[in-house]
Amino acid sequence: MVAKTLKGLEDVLAEELRQLGAENVTPGRRMVSFEGDKAMMYRANICCRTALSILKPIYKFMAADPDTLYEMVKEYDWSSVLSLDKTFSIDTVAHSAEFTHSRFVTYRVKDAIVDYFKDKFGPDKRPGVRLRDADVMINVHIDADRVTLSLNSSGESLHKRGWRVATTEAPINEVLAAGIILKSGWKGQSPFVDPMCGSGTFLVEAAMIAAGIKPGKFRRSFAFEHWPEFDADLFETVLNEGPAPREIPFKIYGSDISPKAVSIAEQNVLAAGVDEYVVLRIKPLVKWDEAPADGTPGVLITNPPYGERINVDDMEKLYETLGSKLKHVFRGYHAWVISSNEDYLAKIGLTPSLKEEMQNGGLDCQLREYVIFDGDKATFRREGGSIKSDRPSTRRDSDRQRRMTDNEWKADARRRGMGGKEAHRPGSSSRSARPTRPSRPSRPDSHERPERFNRPGRPGREESSEASRLLGRRRNPDALLSLENPRTPSIPAPEGPFMRTRRRGWRKLDKDTDNNTND
Repeated sequence: MVAKTLKGLEDVLAEELRQLGAENVTPGRRMVSFEGDKAMMYRANICCRTALSILKPIYKFMAADPDTLYEMVKEYDWSSVLSLDKTFSIDTVAHSAEFTHSRFVTYRVKDAIVDYFKDKFGPDKRPGVRLRDADVMINVHIDADRVTLSLNSSGESLHKRGWRVATTEAPINEVLAAGIILKSGWKGQSPFVDPMCGSGTFLVEAAMIAAGIKPGKFRRSFAFEHWPEFDADLFETVLNEGPAPREIPFKIYGSDISPKAVSIAEQNVLAAGVDEYVVLRIKPLVKWDEAPADGTPGVLITNPPYGERINVDDMEKLYETLGSKLKHVFRGYHAWVISSNEDYLAKIGLTPSLKEEMQNGGLDCQLREYVIFDGDKATFRREGGSIKSDRPSTRRDSDRQRRMTDNEWKADARRRGMGGKEAHRPGSSSRSARPTRPSRPSRPDSHERPERFNRPGRPGREESSEASRLLGRRRNPDALLSLENPRTPSIPAPEGPFMRTRRRGWRKLDKDTDNNTND
């Protein structure tokens, strides 16, 4: 299988998969390949915090032109994964000199699948194409002339946990937030602070990590539940396996200058059921005069405005203030800051112990770690302190992926039972003997059907965030699930300067969530 992720999170996801029991785990570029059984596929979808989707490859072949692509796709036994009463969608990613337009590839693959069913069952017999919430989601990946067809077992991107019921402008992707927290090594063993918390993504993801709450707990559905071989009993077993959520010995602190943002964060914290771990406060960064009085230095992780979609009157002053607070207020803390503007990051005025290139919402960003200590670095090390750059890399040499030769790639496909016929290049005997159909443009069909209902007790589907658009790069915009702009609800500013969430608000919040759902 293949787990897709964001840039910079490959090693974190690989370690997650190993901990879940996956075998032959190998990180690649924005993906990690691994092996496992059906339970492992369910477990990866439910438990991986840094995966965007879990793909199950079903068919591999080589094609150097569109006609060969069409013929090879049509040869696959599509009745084994699709039926006439099901709908399907196609998601294409192509890195090829020949296949330069992902939309054209999507059309050719769609034509081949539809023609397969017409030839087998009759000219008017075919499954429908559904751009949103299709029963079967097919992923097409082309690397030069290597074509891999996979089933998307996740459905909607796994960053859509299900707990987000309200949003501020430009929230950070849940997968990215969880990945940064896991990179920091924080698992509840010290206080956690986000002084510019926005809608509370870091707060909720931190609480779920520390408490051991599965990220897929609130998901409405997964695509594999529509597959013919879906095992409902096994799914429930995997969903409920493991210990109950554990207590967190330290609190998670969030604040923001905007009362509206703090109110939205409170709703999300309540929806995720982690309100007992989180303390929220309406408080600008400049008012942080002391660290939380837990007696233990902790971890500070924040996503300040970049000056792109969110701006303040004086961006440079904001970052200078952040640096000052790190140096004078949060001594002993490990701080992690992500931003797309290196000039602003420089205004923090501290030397980072680690820099990593990442992406957030389609923007190239840099994640920096700052280890805040008194005195000079040499004394800090002599006293037993360490910074991230002192530690050896955890990436294994065996993880470094080498591109297979064509013969190795075909042999691997045959070994896994996913290989097509041997002759896949223009001029080969078996292909040249077969007439090819002329290329013809067509439009994907759309068959509407009633929306599914939420599962009882689970919050409704959250709206797509800005980070969702990263997943749409180089893909067919007509064959993807619709990406809509998130709606920010109008929430009155809370009364008083402080807010502490209470579990008694759950019943009212659940009612409000039902009224606000789009389903």
